[in-house]
Amino acid sequence: MNPRGLFLATVALTALLHGPAHAHFLFVRVLPPAEGGRAAEVYFSELAEAGDPRFTDKIAQTQLWLQTTPGKFETLKVHKASDRLRAWLPYSGSLVVVGECRYGVLARPKQTPFLLRHHPKAIAGNPDELNKLQPHGKLPLEIAATIDGETLRFTALRHGKPVPNAEFFTVDAKLNGGKLAADGEGRVSWKPPAPGNYSVYTRNTLKEAGEHDGKKYEEIRDFATIAFSWPLERKDADAAAVTRFEEALAARASWKDFPGFSARIAGNLDGRPFEGSIDIDAKGKVTFLDDDVSRGESVGPWVQDQLESIVLHRLARPSGDRAKPVLRFGETKDDHPLGRLLIFDGGKFASSYRVKDKQVLVVNRHAGKENMTITVLDNDRNTEGLFLPRSYTVQFWDAATGELKRTETVQDRWQRVGTWDLPARRIVSTATGTGLSVRSFTLSKHELMKSK
Repeated sequence: MNPRGLFLATVALTALLHGPAHAHFLFVRVLPPAEGGRAAEVYFSELAEAGDPRFTDKIAQTQLWLQTTPGKFETLKVHKASDRLRAWLPYSGSLVVVGECRYGVLARPKQTPFLLRHHPKAIAGNPDELNKLQPHGKLPLEIAATIDGETLRFTALRHGKPVPNAEFFTVDAKLNGGKLAADGEGRVSWKPPAPGNYSVYTRNTLKEAGEHDGKKYEEIRDFATIAFSWPLERKDADAAAVTRFEEALAARASWKDFPGFSARIAGNLDGRPFEGSIDIDAKGKVTFLDDDVSRGESVGPWVQDQLESIVLHRLARPSGDRAKPVLRFGETKDDHPLGRLLIFDGGKFASSYRVKDKQVLVVNRHAGKENMTITVLDNDRNTEGLFLPRSYTVQFWDAATGELKRTETVQDRWQRVGTWDLPARRIVSTATGTGLSVRSFTLSKHELMKSK
């Protein structure tokens, strides 16, 4: 079915909202780990990818529940964004998110007034683990799914019981799809035709009168959706994603055959000035000596941490020390302003990246109780045309609640000495709920160490 044909079928199916130009459903989608962590996002739209800001207030009362253990449903805290709702999830693992939204009573002249209810659902993770998770069972309408190899089996459930001969509609990211007819027990099997993001929905109408928010209705129209990415779980790499990442690594300026250097350092730590000297040897070991030994404990740890971070990102490693990365695209589209999301498997931290124009512009990491996002604002090019960071931000979120804890803005400047780009200045501004902290240092009198 072509996009317009499906759009008209959707309109005929829903017969709701403000006329045939608006065929919206409520979708919840589990996103891959990205900025801020892993989230479930709720959209009131034609497909489970982006919301319509005109209706965000209408769906703001949506309730969401998370299931990671069979039969145990945990209430999620739902946050309202400009065009969608968002709830933070565990960074990894198989899960089901299910929701309920009483949209309200819709009444048009000479038409039956009805109460509209939406029941979105999303699944993500390992098929065997997902098959062990259970339907909510208490929702007016729900789509249950089981996975058998390359086939999905859907069942329409009303208050936990199958709906005989239910109709399902499938939709892909381009609004292509079709109609599926269930059997007498409300079940139907379907094989997704290709990898990608999919949504499936069904409806059920009750001839039941009542009143909601002071408005009377004569029937209830329930719509249930389920959204997922197919295949549900991947362990392989996308060759194009690996190439994109490796090109960005090759375009970064690094210290090859680095001899080490020494320099004078002067800075300011939240209003406390300091001066001293540093040595960074050929292996990257940092030694900081404060001219005033009484300041060592207050100044030293921060200076040491900042210089070690610079060394970590600039010191070249032998090619044999780096295993081939396992990366795949986390998004189907390539239109994000900071680059298409790349999911990285392995390593010390769970990570994802955004790469554009041979530059790593975003790094997302999960480190225990915190999620961290580094966003590059501006890069410099050195003599060889390779990239050096000029300014970037680092956001830290609470991994459990999604609360933004602090934001750092880092400004770096570099000095060419021989064939190496050495740090010349760093300013770190940190914003928290308690105010703004500004710390900085400047390096001067750089001297390369002599090879032994």
